[in-house]
Formats: sequence, structure tokens, C-alpha cells
Amino acid sequence: MQQSRPRGRAPVVTDTDIRRVASALLVERGPDAVTLRAIARELGVTAPALYRYYDSLEDLLERLRLDFCADLAGELTAEIATLPDDGAAQFFAICRGFRRWALTHTREFTLVFASPGAGQARALRRFDEPFGRVFLAAAGRLLANYDIVTPSTDVIPPELREDLVHFQTELLAALSESGQKFPAEKLDLGVTYLMIQIWARLYGHVTLEVFGNYPIPLDNPEILFDAMLADLGRTAGLLGE
Repeated sequence: MQQSRPRGRAPVVTDTDIRRVASALLVERGPDAVTLRAIARELGVTAPALYRYYDSLEDLLERLRLDFCADLAGELTAEIATLPDDGAAQFFAICRGFRRWALTHTREFTLVFASPGAGQARALRRFDEPFGRVFLAAAGRLLANYDIVTPSTDVIPPELREDLVHFQTELLAALSESGQKFPAEKLDLGVTYLMIQIWARLYGHVTLEVFGNYPIPLDNPEILFDAMLADLGRTAGLLGE
């Protein structure tokens, strides 16, 4: 990528240039190739020049993560815009689109979803990010238009309830801020518990597939993924038996 430049004044770089080069290094060579020194070398500047825009490499990687998250959200939004106004159909399309994007953008997926997190605060904040908003909008449509089958409060482990109540409060605030129209009473602890379980199964399946960690070889992992989605749909009452 590096081009020879005449001697003299250092080239002027922009935030867009930095993110473009960092993204290319990540996709083409992997995360270990993304360093401030490598980015500066590609741009023909010194590494300290990048500190005008970013406090650290971690700061830059966080911005890249948000860019990739926005790309994913854009793809999913465009896809569901072509579908009928059916919450279940759109939700399953989002799940399939998430898997497809992860498999075709494995290094971006790793940065966005499989990098070490910063605890509960980051996990909750992601509902305010582009992909989180797409996912929440789909959940809001399901809550508004379907009678979701949820676990009884009695089956929720008591040790989890405080965490679920906190998560429930954050979800209600995020759905309200997004302009979703739905009965707030529908988002009870059972729904919250179900959402956590659905995400765990969806994310777990996709992560195993992206990193090739299935316990057995599968000629067509998509069949297993679709079977998992169908099982989730039946459990939540979105699909018939």
C-alpha cells in the first residue's frame, strides 16, 4: 500500500485516511498488523502524528469497531426493508444476515463481537450502537405484534433476577428512546430472560462456526443454524410445532 513520496513537507493525513489504512491492515493481515507505527508508515508520516486524532491504538480500534458495527447494521437494515411488515420474518432475516456477515467478514466480526469486553457497561452500551438498535427494533416489533411464549418467573434462577431487572430497565430505556411503540408491560423478566437465551444461542452458534470450533465436522453448518432458529421460533411461539 505504501507509495514513495518526495522529500519535503510531511503529507497531510485525515481521520478518514487513518481509519481506511487501519481497516485495510486488519482485513488483509489480521489484528496483529494494526499498529500505530504500521499505519503511519503506510501514510508516510510519523506515529506521533496520529495522536492528533487518537489517544491510543485502543482508541482507534474502538472507532473501527463502531465503523464495522455500522456497516453490519446498514446491511441488515437494507435487507429487512425489502421484506413484508412481519416481525418474525424480519427477526429471522436479521439472525441469518448476522451469520452471513460474520462468515464473510471474520476479522471484522472478531473485532466487533469477539474482542475482550469492558464489562457490563460496554455490553449495555452496545444497545445504543447501530447493530444493537437494529436488533432492539426487531425485538420491539415482536413484542408489539406477537404473544411471545416466555419462561415462567419461577424457573428463572433467583441469583439472576437482580441482573435481569437491571438489564430490563436498560432495555426499556433503549426501546423508548428508539421510538418503538409497544406495551411496556410485555417486557417482563420472562421476556428479558428469553432474550438473553436467544442471543447466547445465536452468538454461540455463529462464533463456533466463524472460528471452526464445532465439536464435529459439518458439511453444511447452515442446516444446523436453520434448525436452531426454528427451535428458537417454536420455543418463543413464533412458529407452529
